[in-house]
Amino acid sequence: MGLRFLSLASGSSGNCYYLGNKDYGILIDAGIGVRTIKKALKDKDIPFESIVALFITHDHADHIKSAGVLGEKYYIPVYSTEEIHVGMNKNYSMTEKIYQSKRLITKNEAVELRDFMITPFEVPHDGTDNVGYFIQYNGQNFVFATDLGHIPNDVAMYLSQANYLVLEANYDTEMLKNGRYSPFLKQRVASNNGHMSNSDTADFLATVYDEKLKYVFLCHLSQDNNHPELAYKTMEYRLNQNNIKLGKDLHLTVLKRTTPSELYEF
Repeated sequence: MGLRFLSLASGSSGNCYYLGNKDYGILIDAGIGVRTIKKALKDKDIPFESIVALFITHDHADHIKSAGVLGEKYYIPVYSTEEIHVGMNKNYSMTEKIYQSKRLITKNEAVELRDFMITPFEVPHDGTDNVGYFIQYNGQNFVFATDLGHIPNDVAMYLSQANYLVLEANYDTEMLKNGRYSPFLKQRVASNNGHMSNSDTADFLATVYDEKLKYVFLCHLSQDNNHPELAYKTMEYRLNQNNIKLGKDLHLTVLKRTTPSELYEF
């Protein structure tokens, strides 16, 4: 069965992604309302009842808003590290706490879930604990790295194996520098434990690209410090310098912040 991917929302006001096949699937993060999740899935003819697990990347509000409800009210197992679970249950934004639905994972150890092999790996960010996900399915590698301040070698090892990559391009450097954020917040965003800039992401893609990487989805764009067209053009310009042509050598999509993407089938 083919692999299907849907971004339900991708941005600082909420993040949620679907990965599955025609029979079942999983969610990565749940930073939007349950009704919004249900509607987005229904609009793509994905039964809500086919969701078999939720995997959380970290405990910031825009990634966990509905995690407790999905786990405790809808009996969907919620997978994350012990530290992330602790952080989620302390977070004011998650009013329903996670108890019975709690499932623990360990970084760099694969979890087998039906046809999926899901390996969490540590990423540098400022949550209580932070992971990306390396997901193997039917000979394909789908990798999520949604919030990270830079890409150290151990993270690059996972990202460079991707056939399909969801990777953060949070801000444009000049927009952040000249924007309305406080000096403290600007420093936090641009730090090694903050977020990736368009140029950071473009440099990484240009450096690691090879022909097995088929599709890149840029995620978690800032509402204040980025634009979809700017993110795309930054990638295109940098990749062109390495003679990598978008649309020919590599497909690239900038995910929408608050509305679902199309349903991609691979």
